[in-house]
Parts: sequence; structure tokens; C-alpha cells
Amino acid sequence: MNNNVTKNANNGDTGKMDHTSLVFSMPQKVGALAGALKIFEETGVNLTHIESKPMKHDPNLYEFTVTCEQSVGNINEAIAKLKDICENVQVLSEDESITVDTVPWFPRKIADLDEFANRVLSYGSELESDHPGFTDKAYRERRKTFADIAIKHRHGQSIAVVEYSDTEICTWRTIFNELVKLYPTHACKEHVRIFPLLIESCGFKPDNIPQLQDISNFLRQCTGFTLRPVAGLLSSRDFLAGLAFRVFHSTQYIRHPSQPLYTPEPDICHELLGHVPLLADPAFATFSQEIGLASLGASDDVIEKLATVYWFTVEFGLCREGDSVKAYGAGLLSSFGELQYCLGDTPELKQFDPAVTAVQKYPITEYQPIYFVADSFDSAKNKIIEYAATIPRPFTVRYDPYTQCVEVIDKKEQLTSFISGVRSELDFLCDALMRVN
Repeated sequence: MNNNVTKNANNGDTGKMDHTSLVFSMPQKVGALAGALKIFEETGVNLTHIESKPMKHDPNLYEFTVTCEQSVGNINEAIAKLKDICENVQVLSEDESITVDTVPWFPRKIADLDEFANRVLSYGSELESDHPGFTDKAYRERRKTFADIAIKHRHGQSIAVVEYSDTEICTWRTIFNELVKLYPTHACKEHVRIFPLLIESCGFKPDNIPQLQDISNFLRQCTGFTLRPVAGLLSSRDFLAGLAFRVFHSTQYIRHPSQPLYTPEPDICHELLGHVPLLADPAFATFSQEIGLASLGASDDVIEKLATVYWFTVEFGLCREGDSVKAYGAGLLSSFGELQYCLGDTPELKQFDPAVTAVQKYPITEYQPIYFVADSFDSAKNKIIEYAATIPRPFTVRYDPYTQCVEVIDKKEQLTSFISGVRSELDFLCDALMRVN
């Protein structure tokens, strides 16, 4: 019995976007923006979006983000002219030939995740020839239905309710009943603790496939994570970027009924039984987000390494609990066969070290010969933060949960507001300690 999963974050990148974003700051004065817009007009660059916001560290400066079509006008000339009149011009693009200063495009606000809607590596009924459902026309059509739901979804909308068929529920029931027998003895304590809450709050039971919106509401209350339907496999870069905003891209389709204990790709059984319980744990949620934040603006080489870290942790990770080792990876917790295998005597266990884990080779069509063991989620999170500090980027990033935006920090002046925030938090902590004592 096998349930190997080729996970979203372990796939190569897909097609490029046909636009580039330029981020620059200007003094708050009459005619400042008009001068910048004049440059785009002179160079023939077509703008498709403009937005602005005051800079936190300096109220006299405004930050502008403009999106341009790459195929129209002389964008390199526009960038050069902008640098003559603006401060801190930053180029976000997937076309590295535009300028030597280009940073790979990444979402700056949560609504930017809509850019990924059509950027999937496989779509709907497009199945490989060795897929169990390849010759099943009805199954392929059903897959297309699920894909269309995800393609139409936009940030801020409720996730469409799906009425699952009796056949689909039967497949879910088979997997559910087999796995719940193993969780008490094989799953980490966080998974064991949270799973009953999902049964109570989200309808996790043998005869019901839970709805993504109900689960998303539950996760939001627990850790701020939300689910978003996805039409197929995302590239590593896009999938990890979602985690930076505490958004998990989840499939809604279910594996082919002919092989209920095997799937060549992530399906809703893998997502809900493997991933969702741990996303409701604060320490694990933060650990997952740190991997996502580390990916923003990173090079392709770094993305590949982070995807490998994700594979050996979020997908196939083990952790210590006293003298025992338990499973926390979703690829294990959704696989009846590998969940037993991973805690046996056959595989090799190594201590989790991001620098080592990031370059470890692995198979995707068989059980893993090597697993990495974390001491705890907090320990793994701290190691990821330390590893992220070694990633060559001309900036660091910080997620603001109030605005659901990522702030790029590349100037000393920006640190002033953060220092003030830290001081406020310390004052709160001191006050709380006095009252508790």
C-alpha cells in the first residue's frame, strides 16, 4: 500500500508572467508622480496598475508600485531614468534579462496570489498516461470541474461548496478508516491533539468529505492560516510564496477509486488528513510561514533548496517525543503504508539541519530511504530563520498580519518603527509579568 505524493512545492517552475513590477519611493510634493509617469510615456512602457502608500519610516516619502507590460516599450531605459529622480528603485520580474538589479517577482500583498490562478503545471483532465484515472473519461471530466472552480476563485471570495459523489465518499472512507487506526501510535502529539477538534468542528468523519471553507475558517481562528483552492500542481516558487501569507493552496479533487491507498499527486485526502491538522498548531504554522518568507525574491537555486527542505519537513518530516520518534509530515500522515514504514528499522534517520537537508537527493515514486528528525517545531523554526539569514538577498522581508502585506526592508531608516514596536511589546511583557506575579 503506497501513497507517495509528488507535492506542489517540489515541482519546477512554469511559464513566465508577461509583466514586471517596479517599486520606488518619491518625496511627497506636487508633480512628483507626474514626473515619473512622464518617463513611462517617453519610453513607450505601458502601465497596467499603479498603487501608492506612505512610507512608515518617513511620512514625507511615498512608495509607488507600478506594473508594466514587458513586451511594450523600452523598460530598461525607463528604469535607468527612474533611478535619476527616485529613491530605491526595485525591479521585480521573472525576466532576469531586464536589468542586473532584477529580483524575481514575488507577491507583496495577499491579493497578489491571484496571479497564480492560471500558473499550474497540470490542469484538470490533463493526466499522465500512468495515472490510475487516465483512461476514465468520467473521472477526467470530474477533475476538470474541480480545476474550473479553482481557476475562477479570487482572494476574498468564499470557497465553492462541492457535493461529493458516493464513489468519492467511499474512497475517502477507505483512507480515513485505515489512517485513524495508526494516528494514536504513529502521529506526533500535535496531530493527535488537533484531529479530534477537526472531527468536532469541521465534519471530519468517514462518511463526509469536509468543505475547504469550513476548514479555512477553523484554521484562521487557530493560527491565521487559510486555504485556497488550486487547479493543479503549482511551481515551487508560487506554492512557497503562498505560505509567506499563511495561505495553503489545497486541491479539492480526490484520487481515483481504483487505487484508494495510492495517489501520484496531492489530493484532498492528502491535504486534509496530512496537512490541515498541523496547520492548526501555532509553532508548526510559524515554521511553515518562515519557509515561505525565505523564498520571496530568492534565486532559482535557493528555491530548489527550500523546496527540498519543505519536502523533508512539511511533507516527510519526523520529530522526537521523549525517547520516541513520531511522524509530522503530511506525506506520511496521509499514507497508510509509509506511515508504518518510516518508523521501522529500514530507513536511515538524520538530524534536521537545513543546510544539509537542502541538498539531499530523494525519490518521488517510492518510500523515502532517508528521513530528517527535528527536535521540535520551535527548534526547526529557529533553524530555518538562521538558514534564511544566509540566503543572498539585498533585503529582508516581514509579514504584517494586519494589512496582510509583505514589507521589504532594505533601509536602516525602516528599522526605527520596528524598534518602537519591539519596545511596546517589551513594555507589555513587563506589565504582564508584574500583574501575574
